[in-house]
Amino acid sequence: MTDDFHVAVTGGAGYIGSRVIERLQATHPDWTVTGIDNFYRGDVRQVGDVEIQHVDIRERDRLETALDGADVVIHLAAVSGVDDCRNNADLAQAVNVDGTANVAWFCRKRGAAMAFPFSMAVLGDPDQFPITIDQPRDPMNWYGRTKVLGERLVETYADGAFPAHLFMKSNLYGDHVVGDTVVSKGTVINFFLGRAMAGEPLTVYEPGSQARNYIHVKDVARAYVRSAERFKAQLTAGETGVEKYEIASDQDPSVMTVAEQVQAIATEYGIDVDIELVENPRAGEETLVEQFDVDTTAAHGTLGWDTEYTVEDAVRELFERRADEQ
Repeated sequence: MTDDFHVAVTGGAGYIGSRVIERLQATHPDWTVTGIDNFYRGDVRQVGDVEIQHVDIRERDRLETALDGADVVIHLAAVSGVDDCRNNADLAQAVNVDGTANVAWFCRKRGAAMAFPFSMAVLGDPDQFPITIDQPRDPMNWYGRTKVLGERLVETYADGAFPAHLFMKSNLYGDHVVGDTVVSKGTVINFFLGRAMAGEPLTVYEPGSQARNYIHVKDVARAYVRSAERFKAQLTAGETGVEKYEIASDQDPSVMTVAEQVQAIATEYGIDVDIELVENPRAGEETLVEQFDVDTTAAHGTLGWDTEYTVEDAVRELFERRADEQ
């Protein structure tokens, strides 16, 4: 490992990846940062001084060339979400499993560290709380299954070869700005915000009482920066194998509660929106538990990471931005 620490981010054009690259540059301007993406979903082409290279993680030779010299790979490239993976099952297999194997194999060959995230979809329908990353894997959908396979790949390749951080993330929300572009994604809270801004009803999937844990994309990005900082020390010490972290907040309201919060804040800004309970198109593919608290002790203690944003902060920020634009 050279003095010029080099961090590469796959999925660098995406919702999380572009924010991670921005934070790496802001926090460690002396580091070299590389971003790659195949632009399947991501639209960002440049973040600060980093131009996102068009590279597909399914193409091993091009991938290894693009990652050459990296001390750390933050592997965020994925086909994400229950619907996208169900509708594009072959693509999800090729990217989330085969592509992850390519990244992990690079790290094993080169001794580079690797961060790999997955959602709580890997747990299926949990019955123990608070949630921890060590709970049994029992995914209810193809997205969760591909992420379980990816997790096992990273654990196997990292053993005795490189340090790896496995992150189990809760449901994301919020947006961020890259240059003049607002980067967002159709997560449930962002979906509600978009509907409210348009004065359209907030559609809540039945039964509405199902709880989720929510975390802001900016908080998640900071976790990856803390991960890279820890990797630097681990690589110097010659450490290998996996560490596992839960990345979540202390907010786990029901979907209906979130909709009602968005509705109430919208009213403050003169926007009246209704809430409609509709049939759940994902019935049988997602948990309906009514609590979703998560144990984040490891991330707080080992990484020194904590959350800074709340759902209410993000909702108010968006409505204030809208008011300023009018």
